[in-house]
Amino acid sequence: MITLILGKKGSGKTKKLMDLCKAAVEQSKGNVVFIEKDNTLTYDLSHKARLVAAEDYNIKCFGCLYGFIAGMCAGNYDITDIFVDSTLKIGGDDLEKLADMVEKLAKLDTNITLSVSADKADIPARVAELAQEI
Repeated sequence: MITLILGKKGSGKTKKLMDLCKAAVEQSKGNVVFIEKDNTLTYDLSHKARLVAAEDYNIKCFGCLYGFIAGMCAGNYDITDIFVDSTLKIGGDDLEKLADMVEKLAKLDTNITLSVSADKADIPARVAELAQEI
């Protein structure tokens, strides 16, 4: 299942994502992964969640981000939840390419939640039903 958390900068998307991650860690019988652009949240997340900084792996486009997530899922079938903060900062600001990636991610058997700094009206209609505004 894919979920997009939408809102303007400073609207609380990261906090919401961290709360969802905390809940997933408590409920999951597998592994939880939190991907962010850099190492900003190192001390804010539970040590039970795997924190990954996208810049450490040179992820700079949506194709790279999809490949990275798919590779993690292929290498570890125990991943139940993946959270991606600042998705547009990692992949770029092309919302059509974001929608393409979201459609590919939907085929993976993992709960994936992405935070996106955008309004619901700006998101392509084909993925708008996955969006929740803050």
